[in-house]
Amino acid sequence: MKILSPEKIVESFKTCLGSDFIDSSIYQREVAVKKNLFTSIWIRVKREAFKKSVEHICKLQEYPHLSVISSSDLGDSVELIYHFTIYYGHHLKALSVGLGVTLPKNDLKIPTITDLIPGAIFTERETQEMMGVEVVNIPDNRRLFLPEDFPEGVYPWRKDEKGPHGMLRVLPGREGIKNE
Repeated sequence: MKILSPEKIVESFKTCLGSDFIDSSIYQREVAVKKNLFTSIWIRVKREAFKKSVEHICKLQEYPHLSVISSSDLGDSVELIYHFTIYYGHHLKALSVGLGVTLPKNDLKIPTITDLIPGAIFTERETQEMMGVEVVNIPDNRRLFLPEDFPEGVYPWRKDEKGPHGMLRVLPGREGIKNE
């Protein structure tokens, strides 16, 4: 495995994806007592190129580490960020790669990546039940965190009408506290 610089990684995505590559940024920060540099690469792609992007990450490192899929309700769309680490195990070479894709709320579908990274199933299931994103061809569609009697079509992380607003209650002793 050849270890590429962050700039070369971004260029490799641009070459691989062409017009499906949206943008990127590279951040470095000092970490730990010795103030070693840690690098984060953020890459945004069109949905059509999402699976190809994950395949590309798997070419950069055969077994990339997927930590979690984070999601944000942006109003008329949902943003998903797949948080990967590559080059782990190589002293001071590990890089964080955030792969971002935005889905319109009228078509909240994304393909599964469990065929590439089997462990992704847990965070894919979480994204389905908490945000209402359909993970197409997921091998196990059962709920993972919410009970079976939780209402269908209500998603705890959504801010719109599909969120849990009618289900929220104020805990005793907190009645006069404003939430912002």
